Order: sequence, then structure tokens, then C-alpha cells
Amino acid sequence: MKDLIQIINSFQELDLDTELAIRKSFVEETFKKGELLVEETKICDKIYFVKSGAIRRFCIEDGEEVTKWIYTDNQFVTSMSSFFEQKPSFENFQTCEETIVYSLSYSDEQALLEYPLFVKFHIKQLRYYLSKINEFNHLFRLMTAEKKYLFLLESFPQIIKKAKLKHVASLIGVSQETLSRIRASII
Repeated sequence: MKDLIQIINSFQELDLDTELAIRKSFVEETFKKGELLVEETKICDKIYFVKSGAIRRFCIEDGEEVTKWIYTDNQFVTSMSSFFEQKPSFENFQTCEETIVYSLSYSDEQALLEYPLFVKFHIKQLRYYLSKINEFNHLFRLMTAEKKYLFLLESFPQIIKKAKLKHVASLIGVSQETLSRIRASII
């Protein structure tokens, strides 16, 4: 729980009451490799904070799994539109390895929104993530496959370390064979 509180405090310094409410609301859960945390067509009712492990976000496009992102330690994970609007998810979230998370249910999140410092954290965190998503999508769209791989290697080495080769290939939009050639040319 210490890591979670540290991350929250990095966005917004908490008072004791808010910290205690957060500690009571988040629940530690362990998932085996390959378990789904969020399923397409089902309503996502939790936000997760990855204590350790990895979670892959993917969609089914033309019958194929397309990896959209891989979350690792100390990241928040949820199907945003499904969780915030309480509507069915269009995406799946699956563990890549045994993963320990702190989960926050939708009802507990609503209760935490009664704490002004949690609201400030929530707003700052959402603004930060939305900004990073926007920037990432713009930059990633313009990069070659090799530059995408180098970007991940430099900025998100945990993804390269924890994810299957086929999932990294899907994330950067190439075949496994092409990714193998890219990796060979870099070494």
C-alpha cells in the first residue's frame, strides 16, 4: 500500500483522514497469469493499481487480438469509458504474469470523491494521463516500427522485459518476425 500512497502523494499531498479512507477502500488482489480483469461487453467496476506484474490491454479487431498497451508496476489501470460511464467495455485487460494489484470498486471510488484531497488527486492524475495518452498517440503514430521499439525500450523497459514478443509486436504494429529483425539489428 506504501507505493500506492506514494504515487497519490506525488500528485496531491494527502491529509491523514484522506489517506486512511484510501487505505480502507483499496483492496489487495492477486491474479494468476492469463486472468481477465476486464472483459469486452462487461461493465468494468474497478480501477486497479499494479503493485507488481503486468496487464495487457487489447481489443479484438477482425478476429485478431490487437495489443493497445501493457501496464506494469506502479500504474493505474481501468477501462476508462466503461468504468467512468458504467457501460460495457469494448476492450479486455489480461494479466501477462502473476500480478498483484490494489483494486478500488466503483462504489468505493464514489465514496472517496467526498474527500476534497482525493478529488484534487483524481483530477490531477486524470489530466496527467490524458495528456500523456494524447502525446503518446501523436508520437507513436509518426514513428517507424524500429523507433517505436526503441521508444519502448528506453521509456518503458518493463514492457519489453515482461510482455510476450507477440504482444510487443502487436503493440508496435508489426509481425513477430519483423520485431525479431528489429531486435537483431539493435543488438
